[in-house]
Amino acid sequence: MIERFKIKFPKKKAYDLDQDEEYFFLESDGKERKILFHEYGEIYKIKGLYEHLFYERLKCNSPQKVSKALRYSLSQVQENLSELRVLDLGAGNGMMGEQLREHGVARLVGADIIPEAKSAAERDRSTVYDAYYVADFCNLSVEQRKDLQEWSFNCLTTVAALGFGDIPAKAFIEAFNILQSKGWIAFNIKETFLDKSDETGFSVAIRELIFSEYLDVYYLERYQHRLSMEGQPLYYFAIAGRKDADIPEDFLTTIGIA
Repeated sequence: MIERFKIKFPKKKAYDLDQDEEYFFLESDGKERKILFHEYGEIYKIKGLYEHLFYERLKCNSPQKVSKALRYSLSQVQENLSELRVLDLGAGNGMMGEQLREHGVARLVGADIIPEAKSAAERDRSTVYDAYYVADFCNLSVEQRKDLQEWSFNCLTTVAALGFGDIPAKAFIEAFNILQSKGWIAFNIKETFLDKSDETGFSVAIRELIFSEYLDVYYLERYQHRLSMEGQPLYYFAIAGRKDADIPEDFLTTIGIA
C-alpha cells in the first residue's frame, strides 16, 4: 500500500495516554504538525486523512460492525433497512452513512456538531445523506427540533462518537427522544463504559439506559474497534435495540448526574 500521508505516532513514553489524548504527527512540505486524534475538525479539512489514519493505519471497522448489529436486530422481527428513516448522529464525514446507504435505507440524515464534518461529508460522500445538520443536540432550538421531528425518524445510529466529550449523554438522549416510538437504535461504546468501576457520568448514564425500560436490547457484542497507537487492540461493544419509550427529562437527575 502506498501511503498518501506521512504519519508518525509518538514514542513509547506517550503510550500511557488515555484514548482521547492520543495524537499523531503529520508531515507535509517538510514540516511536522501535531494533531490530536479527537481534533476531528482539523482532520476533516484534509481529504482522505481521516480514512487513512483510522481505517488504513489503525484498522477501524466499527461502521461495518454497528451496521451488522442493526441488520441482525431487524432480521429478528422480519423488518428491512429499506424501511428505515435514519438519523446518523455524530456522522462525521459519512463512514457510517455510507454503510447504511449501501444496504438501502429509505432516508438518511446526518448530524454533527462541527461544520467541518458536514463540509467533509459533502466533499467526500455527496450522495450519501438526504440532509445534514450542524447542530448541538444539548442545545437544540425549537426550530431545529421541529425540523428534525418532521423527518419522522425510526432509527438512530451513532458510531465512535459517544463519550470522551464528543457526544454527551444529554445529546444522545435528545436524539433518542426525537426517534419515533418503537424506532431502532444502533451504536457502539468503549468496553470500559459498561464496567461498574467506571463511575463517570457518561458511563453511568449509558449503563442505566441500556438496562432501562426505555430500550429493548436485541444485540450486544464485544469486538475490536481499532488499534491503539502502539498497535494494541481497543475493544468496544456494538449495541442495537428498539426504543420502548421516551426518556424522561429528569432521567439524568434521577441517576445522580445532572
